[in-house]
Amino acid sequence: MKQYKFQSLADTNAFFGEKLKEAACRVIDSGWYLTGRETAAFESELAEALGCAHAVGTANGLEAIRLTFRALIENGRLAPGDTVLVPANTFIASILPLTQLGLRPRLVDPDPETMSVSYSRMADEVEKHPEVKAALPVHLYGLPAFDREGFDRLRDRGIVIVEDNAQAIGAETFDPASGKWLSTGTLGDAAAISFYPAKNIGALGDSGAVVTSDARLAETIRQLSNYGGSVKYHYDYQGYNSRLDEIQAAMLRVKLPYIAAERDRRAETARVYSGSITNPLVGLPYDSPSVRHAWHQYVVRTPERDRLQAWLEANGVQTMIHYPVPPYRQRCYRGVLEGDFPVADRLAAEVLSLPIANTSPSDAAEIASIINRYS
Repeated sequence: MKQYKFQSLADTNAFFGEKLKEAACRVIDSGWYLTGRETAAFESELAEALGCAHAVGTANGLEAIRLTFRALIENGRLAPGDTVLVPANTFIASILPLTQLGLRPRLVDPDPETMSVSYSRMADEVEKHPEVKAALPVHLYGLPAFDREGFDRLRDRGIVIVEDNAQAIGAETFDPASGKWLSTGTLGDAAAISFYPAKNIGALGDSGAVVTSDARLAETIRQLSNYGGSVKYHYDYQGYNSRLDEIQAAMLRVKLPYIAAERDRRAETARVYSGSITNPLVGLPYDSPSVRHAWHQYVVRTPERDRLQAWLEANGVQTMIHYPVPPYRQRCYRGVLEGDFPVADRLAAEVLSLPIANTSPSDAAEIASIINRYS
């Protein structure tokens, strides 16, 4: 029986082959392993690729969020105790830095069709809860959450916008106001990116970055990531050790030019899935001509999720669940994150991620056929 892996990082990295090895050797031979030329070059290339003025490499995506919100506090734009809007169905890494910095997450139930919390949905929450000072839109599974109307409403109320762009590098949304395609990562004051190995553009270890066009914010983030200072042994803040190392920067420089190609390759596979899955028990993910979805995950829905997953496993198809337990139901947040979130609960019970990272269109058609035989 043919096996369909959910993801193979070995296969992903084999595509880049000798270029990754050459990059690693270049760093090893340089004798410089932190805050060197590779990191500086990668930051410059990343900022240019996304259309931002600044990029700061970090240890991982979670640290990118932490450093951004800490910098906003240090710069006086936020303060401990301030309320931040966050989707109720995000990964826990979106919330951990907020509570650890003394900020107050206010969860927002997602839209049942998109499985996302749009900027407009967040703006609605701000109107009901004027104590909100910031919003953390999450481009979940690679789908841009942006809409111009919601963005303008958030801006009119002075809301700080930090994008969680961990899953959506390369995604774009069409802005009717400007007539241009806008990249996720440029749709707020700053954006946090993860280069975890399984991401669309992944390092060979933990890595992340913050992108922004705010020079002061970028400089504060850079200082905070380097123990709290920009001059050795002189520190302005009680900072962290959260730097992107030279080896990972070199690996990412190899992969960065393929952002759009990776997005488009996954989109081709997604189109086959969406055009071939006809089982009425299985709901397809939202897509729209006004977005260029990054398709970090291809997520279907069914009230028989566990049975379908077992059926697919028995037929050689590996799947995953993103995410089976929402943050507010985690033990660490009992009594902290409160409220009822029926859509997030339903999604947690119904979502199932199909293979897409290394899946060809022909394999997607075969997997769709297996799904269509499920009853």
